[in-house]
Amino acid sequence: MIVPDPKVARTLLARYATLKIAQAERERPQTVCELQDVTYTLCLLMGTADVREAVAAADALLESAAAVPVGKSESGLFLAV
Repeated sequence: MIVPDPKVARTLLARYATLKIAQAERERPQTVCELQDVTYTLCLLMGTADVREAVAAADALLESAAAVPVGKSESGLFLAV
């Protein structure tokens, strides 16, 4: 199974949260369209069909990525960063 890049997941989560806040403050067609795009991409990246599951999966990915030392994989081998 291919594991998504935590940096991409973090970026999408941040964009998703920003757009949700913007939409709650003032709904605009452009915000709705961008939110749909980010939601679709986040679900696709995380392999889910529901945005709540995608957010939970991305959060879990970021938690597990934080447990691995920078520059090393879980096997202890150095990664190209």
